[in-house]
Amino acid sequence: MAAQCCCRPPPEPPPALDVASAASARLFRLRHLQLGLELRPAARELAGCLVLELCALRPAPRALVLDAHPALRLHSAAFRRAPAAAPPCAFAFAAPGPPRPAPPEPAGAPLAFRLDPFTDYGSSLCVSLPPELQAHQPFQVILRYTSTDAPAIWWLDPELTYGKAKPFVFTQGHSVCNRSFFPCFDTPAVKCTYSAVVKAPLGVQVLMSATRSTYVEEEGVYHFHMEHPVPAYLVALVAGDLKPADIGPRSRVWAEPCLLPMATSKLSGVVEQWLSAAERLYGPYMWGRYDIVFLPPSFPIVAMENPCLTFIISSILESDEFLVIDVIHEVAHSWFGNAVTNATWEEMWLSEGLATYAQRRITTETYGAAFTCLETAFRLDALHRQMRLLGEDSPVSKLQVKLEPGVNPSHLMNLFTYEKGYCFVYYLSQLCGGPQRFDDFLRAYVDKYKFTSVVAQDLLDSFLSFFPELKEQSVDCRAGLEFERWLNATGPPLAEPDLSQGSSLTRPVEALFQLWTAEPLEQAAASASAIDISKWRTFQTALFLDRLLDGSPLPQEVVMSLSKCYSSLLDSMNAEIRIRWLQIVVRNDYYPDLHRVRRFLESQMSRMYTIPLYEDLCTGALKSFALEVFYQTQGRLHPNLRRTIQQILSQGLGPSAEPSAEPSPELGSAGADTDSDSPALLLGDEAPSGAISLRDVNVSA
Repeated sequence: MAAQCCCRPPPEPPPALDVASAASARLFRLRHLQLGLELRPAARELAGCLVLELCALRPAPRALVLDAHPALRLHSAAFRRAPAAAPPCAFAFAAPGPPRPAPPEPAGAPLAFRLDPFTDYGSSLCVSLPPELQAHQPFQVILRYTSTDAPAIWWLDPELTYGKAKPFVFTQGHSVCNRSFFPCFDTPAVKCTYSAVVKAPLGVQVLMSATRSTYVEEEGVYHFHMEHPVPAYLVALVAGDLKPADIGPRSRVWAEPCLLPMATSKLSGVVEQWLSAAERLYGPYMWGRYDIVFLPPSFPIVAMENPCLTFIISSILESDEFLVIDVIHEVAHSWFGNAVTNATWEEMWLSEGLATYAQRRITTETYGAAFTCLETAFRLDALHRQMRLLGEDSPVSKLQVKLEPGVNPSHLMNLFTYEKGYCFVYYLSQLCGGPQRFDDFLRAYVDKYKFTSVVAQDLLDSFLSFFPELKEQSVDCRAGLEFERWLNATGPPLAEPDLSQGSSLTRPVEALFQLWTAEPLEQAAASASAIDISKWRTFQTALFLDRLLDGSPLPQEVVMSLSKCYSSLLDSMNAEIRIRWLQIVVRNDYYPDLHRVRRFLESQMSRMYTIPLYEDLCTGALKSFALEVFYQTQGRLHPNLRRTIQQILSQGLGPSAEPSAEPSPELGSAGADTDSDSPALLLGDEAPSGAISLRDVNVSA
């Protein structure tokens, strides 16, 4: 029986042009991809067999161009007419070296291929196609490869895990890293279903951003399937010493055994509450299960919204409020980002701004408006801090950022994407008369565009069509608040939400900050000491410390009084609080508390809890102290983080400075107090660096 046409009506519009992708996605329709993977932790290598099920959108395309990476070593490419039921991608898992075809699988006709340079974050893989290929005729391209030193694949030795017993590996594809995991159309404009067969060492648990169908224990082989179309960056894998615990009817947590009790106690029951609230607002949850896996300190960001399986950093367990916000943000991505995706990285706000808005609607429904307003005030405060550092004319403050060829889209990840995007979405909600009416619109928007990728005009046209009275009033052209200006003007948001419902939580923060900046100091300190911040919410304390950081350097007598009043108390709080106080210590060269900085850095292996301190240490008078601590702790850091800190130290010390591991005599005994190690959970380590402190961009993907 002849293969049937794969993509006749309804025809699909070509994907939006993506300057971050070399792929010829506009010439093909990708129907499905199959992955056969073997994990080789001893060699820090992944062996892969990829089957792409495609059809051409016009006759006789000369070549298929895919995004790839120099870390991929391609062994073969083959062509095959699509069979009625495609056999699975398989190879001889146990054999060393390149993957070999399993006997039952037809090899296909060999194809010529070449790997060309594209950018510093990827390559172009050009695969020649048979000249007689017809339009709309299904076919398969089979690629066999190995991947080593890939930016998307993070191999961890046992020492870098909590249990320190087994190796660990995870992938992180956002934004354009998965081209080093497997050759693909690495653009959010292209979505497809996928399936995977993964071979892992015995005793290693494998999870993917998909539904697991079978597991052959004696062979260590896992089978996965994703039934809904997703972009390449949402294909994710994690493997290690992971154990599960159910926390709801459709959710479980996965974590290393020593962390599982804490993860279960923090999330049992509440994830279902958040999912149910989101469903009431935006319609049914589409992905079946919502599981969460907690990763070791080397995870490069706070959290990632991989479908069916949110990846999240384990150290966030230490702070209940940050855990709540970060998980709810990823829940919101199930509708905004995963189901409906921005078609280009230049409009990342379509995912992040809408997900942030939905996150705050969920927190309002479950925790009340006051808490939501506090968290919003905390984030908007960080946005304005970033604005002051970058300047109001910074092009990255636009919602529609122009991505120049060769620029890594990950550099566009900033608070404008989240918070300026959120402010625009909030403004739209106010135009239509309030959150309930806007919820109705977003539910219809998701239903219309689910499993597709969109541009901003799709959202705005749908908005005006859903509310024709607003279109008649030309709300998109209101002077000073034009939709086009929201999208393309630099600077802060054109309008911000009314946060007065959170004043019961934000007013005490403002009052305490004003006390510490008032004169005379003795009277201010006495009044401030009567305010018990131990009863505050984490976001209140973090907001207060951020205000003090913004005012640093402070008069030395103020820092001394602050330390006397708060240092011991803050030292007992979570890492989000401690790092802020320690940055105040460093930026004010307050030597009596440097031993706390040392102890904190000795207990942390994460980027977000180490880089901000090293950056501050190297811009002041404490460079030699930073170098000393680094030499003592570098063996416990992931190589990527180690390289980043070495760059900071090198820049801070200047080109002619000679590194020295000797204790700095100027510090005396202040830096040598390392007793009473305080237990601390850890955070991730590889993310874009720059002039902006990481505490200001500590956001989930």
